[in-house]
Order: sequence, then structure tokens, then C-alpha cells
Amino acid sequence: MPHMPDTTSQPTVSGHPRCILVKPSQRSRKGQETARNVLAIFIFAVALYTIHGFLPALVWGGVFAIATWPLYTRAQAAWPKAANGSALPFLFTAAMALIFVIPLMLITLEAVGEAQSALSWLEDARKNGVPVPDALSRLPFGSQTLINWWQAHLSNPEDVSSLTGALDSKGMAITKALGSQIAHRGTLFCFSIVTLFFLYKDGTSVIRQCRIASRRAFGKRGETIARQIVASVHGTVLGLVLVGIGEGVLMGIVYTLAGAPHPALFGVITAVAAMIPFCAMIAVSLVSLLILAKAASLAGIVTFCIGAVVIFVADHFIRPVLIGGSTQLPFLWVLLGILGGAETWGLLGLFVGPAAMAALNLLWRRWTSGNNAIKA
Repeated sequence: MPHMPDTTSQPTVSGHPRCILVKPSQRSRKGQETARNVLAIFIFAVALYTIHGFLPALVWGGVFAIATWPLYTRAQAAWPKAANGSALPFLFTAAMALIFVIPLMLITLEAVGEAQSALSWLEDARKNGVPVPDALSRLPFGSQTLINWWQAHLSNPEDVSSLTGALDSKGMAITKALGSQIAHRGTLFCFSIVTLFFLYKDGTSVIRQCRIASRRAFGKRGETIARQIVASVHGTVLGLVLVGIGEGVLMGIVYTLAGAPHPALFGVITAVAAMIPFCAMIAVSLVSLLILAKAASLAGIVTFCIGAVVIFVADHFIRPVLIGGSTQLPFLWVLLGILGGAETWGLLGLFVGPAAMAALNLLWRRWTSGNNAIKA
């Protein structure tokens, strides 16, 4: 039936009823608007709770898309036919996946080979004990104390068997936990790649819709904050990922020249550790100790010193410029965003933390400058 307006009947002078249109009051319209807002918030909360387990994957996909979007737009301009379909998004998504998969495969293959060698060494140690390394006798101090401890705890096969037997049960529990974490992280990575594909494919439409929603909700300043966040993600990718890869390549060359074991593998480990400020020194120190254990004292010391210089220059001069330069973010805010984000959100916090601090810094500068500033 067609919608009829609300009416009330009042008698006329002649006795016939007269229809009067009753308009909804202003209070009624406000009530309806409040109800719609509450319903929208409820629907949003239910949807967010439904997919909360996959939110890290969605955020990672967004970070990858933001970081590579300038390169993707150039490819769109160069190959417009491929950009109209799914070919170009698929190629970019596959390339991004391979960037992560290939190093992980190399590390896994190297780890499998090392695990086989470790099992063989462990079996031999259970039968014959662990001989005292020659490097202990060449230490500048504490040599005899370490040799005595080694002979008392590791030279006897029975002591080694009891020690490794106690570790077997813990090793099984650690292996199960590690396997479940690998399966979980692998699932999230797959969803991140799927998210990245659709962001490449429909990125232009998503950007337009986000701009419209931002202007309706927050006005033009909302779009300014969004641009600040995007610029922070770009700077963080340059400052953390690319600088970390550069540190890994340089130190990999140093490891090779110094005669370190598995220089390529430790170069990759150093690159990953260098993406977190001050963590690369852990990898450099470990490799330096391995070189020292091979009775190459000078090479180990030189490797440690070169690594310290490279990391100091990268963390104190290059990264602050790349991360904070485009967003005018002070170095202290950059450092707090990276470390605080990593502590709160894990690896994802390396990108979320600086983005949040960049948005906060923009709000603070707007609040304390211009017409809002208090004149002394």
C-alpha cells in the first residue's frame, strides 16, 4: 500500500472531518538520528569483533599497499591495459610475496641443514662427550676457570646425556609451540597477501571512499591527518626496511671477508634484526664471537667495530631523517613510536607506532600554533 502521511481528523463547522498533516517534531528527528548512530556503531562493533582475529592481516596488507602504492601507480601509468584487469595487481602481489618467501625459504633450508649437523654432533657428544675447544686456552683471562668447568660438566658422556635428556621434554613442548605459531603466522601472511591483491585492484576506489568518509566525519583536517599517517608509513618503510636491508648487505660482505660461518645467513639475520633499532648489535656480537671462536681474534674485533659504526650511523643519522623528515617528527618521537609500537603491537607496531606519533605530533603542532597559540 502507498505510504500515507500521518493525519488527525478534526470536525469542521459543517460537521465534516478535516485532515491536518502533522510534521515530525525536531525532538523526534533528533531521536531518530541518535538511534541511527547507535545502530551504526553497533553494526560496526559487531563486524569488528567478527573479524578481530584477522585485523593484523588486514593492517599488514594496508601497510604493504601504502608502502608500494607510488611504485604501483607508476606501473599503472606505464601499462594501463594490465592495470584495468587483474594482471598487474597479481604481478605486484606475487612480487611482494616472493620478497618475503624467498629469504624465509633460504633460512629454512639452512636451518634444516644445520639441524641435521646439530643432531649428529649431539649424538656424538652423548657417546664421547664434548672436548674442550682450543679457543678457550687462548682467551686473555678466565681461561683455566672455563676449562675446568667444561671438563667437569661436558667432557663426561654421562653428564652430557643427563643434560640433553632433561632438555628433550622441553624441546618437544617448544617444537609444538613453534609449529603452532608458524601455522598461525603463515595463515595471517596469506590473508595479508590476499588483502594486498584487492587493495591493488580496487585501490583507487578505496582511496576515494576514504576521502569522502574522512571529510564527512572530520572535515578537511581529517584528510590532512590521513596524509600525515601515510607519509609516516612511507618514511618508516624507508627508514626501517630499506636501511635494515642495507645494513644486512654491508655486514654480510664484512662477514664474508672476516671468514664468518654462513655469512649469507647471518647477513639476512642482521638485516631482519636491524629493522628494530639497537637489535642489530645482537647479531653482530654473535657473529663476532663465532669468529673469535675460530681463533681469528683480529677479524672478530674488526667485525664488531665495523658493525658498531654502521649501526650507529644508521640509527642516529640516516633513520631519523628518513622517518621524521617527511612528517617533521622529532627524533625522540620517532624512537618512542618505534620502540613503544614494537613493545605493544609486535612487528606491526614498527609501522603503527610512528604513524600514531606522527598524527599526534600534527595535532599538537596545530593546537599550539596559529590562532590557538597563547601570546606571552
